[in-house]
Amino acid sequence: MKVCFRISLITFLLLSYYAFGQSKPIFLYESSNWVDSIMNKMSDDEKIAQLFMVAAYSNKNKIHQQKIVEVIEKYKIGGLMFLQGGPVRQAKLTNFYQKKSDIPLMIAIDAEWGVSMRLDSAVRFPWQMTLGAIENSDLIYKMGVEIARQCKLLGIHINFAPVIDVNSNPKNPIINNRSFGEDPYRVAEKGLAYMRGMQDNHVLACAKHFPGHGDTDKDSHKTLPIINHNKDRLNKIELIPFKKLINNGLGSVMTAHLNIPVLENDSNLPSSLSKNVVDSLLKNKLGFQGLCITDALNMNAVSDLYDPGDVDLKALLAGNDVLLFSENVSKAIQRIKDAIKNKIISQKDINDRCRKILLAKKWMGLDKYMPVDIDSIAFKITVKETEVLNNRLIQESLTLLQNYNDLLPLKRLDTLKIASVIIGENAESFQKTLSLYAPIDFFHISSKASLNEQAVLLSKLEKYNLVIASVHKSNLNAWKPYNISQNIDVLLQSIALSNRLVLSIFANPYSLNSLLFSNNFDALTLSYQNSTIAQEKTAQAIFGGIGFRGTLPVNTKHFKISTGIKTSSIRMSYVFPEEIGLSSKFIFKIDSIVDNAIKGKAMPGCQILIAKEGNIFFNKSYGYHTYDNKKKVMNSDVYDLASITKIAATLPILMLMNDKKEIKLKDKISSHLSVDLNNKKNLTFKDILAHQAKLTPWIPFYKSTLDKDTLTGLIKLRDTLYSNIKNQDFPHHVADNIYLHHSYTDSINLKIYNSDLLDKKEYVYSDLGFYLFKQIIEEKYEDKLNNIINKEFYSKLGMENLGYLPLNRVDIKRIVPTENDFEFRSQVLRGYVHDMGAAMQGGVGGHAGLFSNANDLAKIMQMYLQKGEYGAETFLSDKVVNEFIKCHFCRNENRRGLGFDKPALEGQEGGPTCNCISLLSFGHTGFTGTLAWADPKSQIVYIFLSNRIHPDASNKKLLDMNVRTEIMQVIYDNINEE
Repeated sequence: MKVCFRISLITFLLLSYYAFGQSKPIFLYESSNWVDSIMNKMSDDEKIAQLFMVAAYSNKNKIHQQKIVEVIEKYKIGGLMFLQGGPVRQAKLTNFYQKKSDIPLMIAIDAEWGVSMRLDSAVRFPWQMTLGAIENSDLIYKMGVEIARQCKLLGIHINFAPVIDVNSNPKNPIINNRSFGEDPYRVAEKGLAYMRGMQDNHVLACAKHFPGHGDTDKDSHKTLPIINHNKDRLNKIELIPFKKLINNGLGSVMTAHLNIPVLENDSNLPSSLSKNVVDSLLKNKLGFQGLCITDALNMNAVSDLYDPGDVDLKALLAGNDVLLFSENVSKAIQRIKDAIKNKIISQKDINDRCRKILLAKKWMGLDKYMPVDIDSIAFKITVKETEVLNNRLIQESLTLLQNYNDLLPLKRLDTLKIASVIIGENAESFQKTLSLYAPIDFFHISSKASLNEQAVLLSKLEKYNLVIASVHKSNLNAWKPYNISQNIDVLLQSIALSNRLVLSIFANPYSLNSLLFSNNFDALTLSYQNSTIAQEKTAQAIFGGIGFRGTLPVNTKHFKISTGIKTSSIRMSYVFPEEIGLSSKFIFKIDSIVDNAIKGKAMPGCQILIAKEGNIFFNKSYGYHTYDNKKKVMNSDVYDLASITKIAATLPILMLMNDKKEIKLKDKISSHLSVDLNNKKNLTFKDILAHQAKLTPWIPFYKSTLDKDTLTGLIKLRDTLYSNIKNQDFPHHVADNIYLHHSYTDSINLKIYNSDLLDKKEYVYSDLGFYLFKQIIEEKYEDKLNNIINKEFYSKLGMENLGYLPLNRVDIKRIVPTENDFEFRSQVLRGYVHDMGAAMQGGVGGHAGLFSNANDLAKIMQMYLQKGEYGAETFLSDKVVNEFIKCHFCRNENRRGLGFDKPALEGQEGGPTCNCISLLSFGHTGFTGTLAWADPKSQIVYIFLSNRIHPDASNKKLLDMNVRTEIMQVIYDNINEE
């Protein structure tokens, strides 16, 4: 019993110490030896000077710098608050000023959303209102950690953040976006996470603006705001976050310039200068023992009432420890000395505050001061982890407020004709990301558009059944106006009356109060800010690349606080490698491989896309369309896919037919064709798909359509078969100004029917079976293959770039040319399929004819990887996908799946992949220099598109240099390292 009691007592004492000790500011636990040694050497004037923090800039001239040096050397002030400038410039000045100071200076900054709030060349984290929408406060802790890292890198010791004002006034002109929101407990939770993130990494937090600046409609930089609340209201709202942080080791508090009659009777005495507020309420009642720091003493709220020097003394008498932004240090020190002499304040009070500041400096590591490493700043101020965290914060804040009939994420894309209407500021990233998911027509209208301009737009929108309208406000700073004008509200309401409307607001949540109605909108999303990342992530969320996760941090006219509808991911997303636990370092290796291939003329350029688990983490274009280096390859450009057509066009339809039991793999193809196949009537689907049906690899159909000119000896197109004009007799568009006679496709088929079979049933790659498959499909569906595949798959998958006949749907400038075809068509092929047989079928072959960019091709490969599902829609059963992607004849040394290529078997040479990849993987290559591959084991999709046959199809350097497989090896090496 004695042992149990003793343990219980110890536990109680420890818990008691922890509970009460936590209210102590974190730096008060420091040992005082260094502080004592410094204090013993200081004069009384120097102790007064430690209380001053002067404003410094890194974007001003030498005169400003000299003034700072003078105040450091002459008065020996305690610290500097840096304002505008740049990271490297500020760090250099920090080192310079620290050299001039006998006691290391405490360096401060306003970095509420990171050092970018004051400095250029740094990542801007979201404003606190945006962060208030995030449910996971651990992310805000991580932001605090990262901001602390940035601060320490620059020699900064205290950050004037977080803002823990409860913004309950929508018209607040200065807090608003800088607040975590309207719920005091949410503000407290987020503020505490931010504080801990910094203080756990030895950068002091400063909660502001005490006792609460959230319910004002005036800016204290310009005038003195009045807060007419009773004490009960202050206790229940404004003071809650301050109490929470104070009880958890908060290091400093910034006192606000406010007029609060219930706390201070003197209307000319701002709260920052009021003993009732600072000393009685903050220090005594709330028990705060940390640094009390005034808001800037040059702000009109106090500077209009008191002269320099007098205002500093007033602030000190109120109980403040640090006098921020003093306008006249000399005069202020003299006023304080006079006050000591006149016993208005004691030297002991000064000594106590000086000691507190020095203890904070000791905690900050200034007892072992080291200069800032200038050389490291440029490449360390923003690292990949910084960008990843910023992306995550923004992604988690995105809020879906309204979603009738579960419209978002958008589904059944084949039923939608979509227009995007951009209103206001730039939205290039929003449009660009939307276009990755579906074909969309884009419109832009000014926020000041006339009624006539609006009428013209409304007329244009009549042909669309879905409009994504987005309002984009300035993202320049947190104080920019955000209201939506009445004429834009009328426009939005008008669109909603005629179309299904998704409204996306890239602005402060209070902008919603500008809307007359909200229930007219089929879906309403809130992104809080108009940053590039917010635009990209919102576009992804609309289509289901990512889910909506945020909740509203304030009340608005139409929506209550905490409103937020959650959605799931149903399509591929776009991320940094680090966002999914990979490293970006491998990119340089891929760059090197590609650059070497381009220099070696293996290809003029290429596109590469890599995705893991549905997350596209690499999507990059290299080089140029041709070797003249005039047009760079862009991600939106399309390439001739060549034989990838087999698995991206013909195969999906066959798999669908198999799912529907319209064909069986063991069926003879003759049972599905109403023609005499001669010696091929017993060939089965399975053997043809596995390339072991004894079919001849290739028949050069085009050669029998050429004649030799008797005069010149040159090869030319036969006049009776070709025309330079399209008409009923010559419908098949072979190339520019070349049309083939309608009867010749029958001749192609006859040549296949009558072709010899090989002697042995073994793996021999052949295109001919896919000519037959095309006939089977078109007979079954009574339509052309290009129409069938578009209806059943491409339109549902949101394909804009993948498809046949690109000249009918894609700007020719986006089509990458292939061969300079001297042998057949006597022209550079651009937009016309390279494969001669497919060209002679009008560009639509079962084996070739598709064009695409990497992004669209990845969608169909991801659909296979997800066993037939994509975009919340089932295209194929998992059973049929599994059947087609597996190797059926491995025992016969045939590596192929059904239609799909597979890695080389053990002991085999060659193959389309590196040895690193899973044998479960599948895909296909193309003669033009293309590859599409998917791996169920690693969940990787890898796309490589090039025009290696430009200008000459005999160029085999891409193969000889193993470019595609070397890149694949780099991908898997990178994955295996993580």
